Amino acid sequence: MENSHATIAIRHLKASDYPDLKAAMIAAYKQLENSYWSEKHILKLLEIFPDGQIGVFVDDEMVGAVLSLIVDYQKFGDNHTYAQITGKYTFNTHDPNGDTLYGIDVFVHPKARGMRLGRRLYDARKELCENLNLKSIIAGGRIPNYAKYAKEITPKEYIQKVKDKEIYDPVLSFQLSNDFHVIKILKGYLSGDVESLEYATLLEWNNIYYTEEEKVIQVPKSTVRIGLVQWQMRHFANIEALFDQMEFFIDAVSGYKSDFVLFPELFNAPLMADHNHLSEADAIRELAKYTEQLRDKCIEFAISYNINIITGSMPYLRDQYLYNVGYLCRRDGSYEMYEKIHITPNEVSYWGMQGGDHLQTYETDAGKIGILICYDVEFPELPRMLAEEGLDILFVPFLTDTQNGYTRVRNCAMARAIENECYVAIAGSVGNLPRVNNMDIQYAQSAVFTPADFAFPTNGIKTEATPNTEMTLIADVDLDALKELHEYGSVKNLKDRRVDLYALKRKK
Repeated sequence: MENSHATIAIRHLKASDYPDLKAAMIAAYKQLENSYWSEKHILKLLEIFPDGQIGVFVDDEMVGAVLSLIVDYQKFGDNHTYAQITGKYTFNTHDPNGDTLYGIDVFVHPKARGMRLGRRLYDARKELCENLNLKSIIAGGRIPNYAKYAKEITPKEYIQKVKDKEIYDPVLSFQLSNDFHVIKILKGYLSGDVESLEYATLLEWNNIYYTEEEKVIQVPKSTVRIGLVQWQMRHFANIEALFDQMEFFIDAVSGYKSDFVLFPELFNAPLMADHNHLSEADAIRELAKYTEQLRDKCIEFAISYNINIITGSMPYLRDQYLYNVGYLCRRDGSYEMYEKIHITPNEVSYWGMQGGDHLQTYETDAGKIGILICYDVEFPELPRMLAEEGLDILFVPFLTDTQNGYTRVRNCAMARAIENECYVAIAGSVGNLPRVNNMDIQYAQSAVFTPADFAFPTNGIKTEATPNTEMTLIADVDLDALKELHEYGSVKNLKDRRVDLYALKRKK
């Protein structure tokens, strides 16, 4: 077939397409006797599920098709035959209320092979699965080259060699290249399939957009709006003045319908000014006395401004030990504490801080998030463990006094976004605090970082603030783009880990 100027079209099949469909099937399955569907079969499929029958046309000639049913998969499970899934070719197994798109056939006329038409047909079937909100596409795949190797290797070994590209199989190699994975091996799947010795692979493609039930309200968000506060250090007469400044920013960010607002690490340090006559260690313990009051105020703000507040961090006394902690205050009134795990040498020597030992992701109404305080983001093990729990957004409140300190936080945060296929938002303080020991100067440029692939900015920076200037930063992040990245990215940092060689595990 001359294809240099061919016109290619994908559309649903019609009854009038049957003659071309029959000819294409006979040519595609010439090794199988009586391999084509009768006209009554095709008419039945068009009657019960017209959207599932899709053809590809070259210069208006039908040269290939995919045929499908919707089934309630739990009625069949992973041990079934082709005859069972098709109701012995009556198609009475089709269930419009089912959860799975079952592929019962795919073929392309030999004269049209080399034009990658099979991939177009599969893309159309995947689009149909997504549009119908079905859980997955399941299919039984022949392995027609297996008969050539059956005396030397088992079906399991054959499948692995196809995966490793040591053996080419015209069906399985194509399925694997289209993001299907093998669930199991079926014996006796298709009667009369001599080339496969009646073996088949049970294949699955997962619909990452599938939602189990449709909700009228509280639908999981695909686009999440983040607000960052680049906080100017300044003296406050009392804690009420600090609350007023916090409320100003929360009000401003929530006015843009943001889902989150992030404050920096130790942004409440100005309250230590009244205790500057004490040692650094004693002064910060006085600051810790405000922590629970500040937490309670943030819970009030989260409810009244309908926004999830990440409180940066603040000192916290527990059993006479000093920790660096913060709170996720959800807009439904619930809250959770997070802890800084790695304490910097400065925090140890001046303040006597201890490292926490609690690490987790947090469920919110705008995705699954993690929170790491400043230095913690420089340890890649922590974000990786959060990524294994399904992390969407990592929030990092930080405090750095010099540009080189900031560079460590920034570059590590960017790396965490790439290697864990997530968004990373960092927020810090700027300015200076005269008469507050160990908190003299601050340097920050708050930002939101992304993975580095086609759906994201080429430099991996969604947005960033003006350095060393008090301001807010608002950014929208697309959680669906992360789902696409996990499955179809140019590289797959999470999936391609060599877990056969190494593993990461918690001791606590």
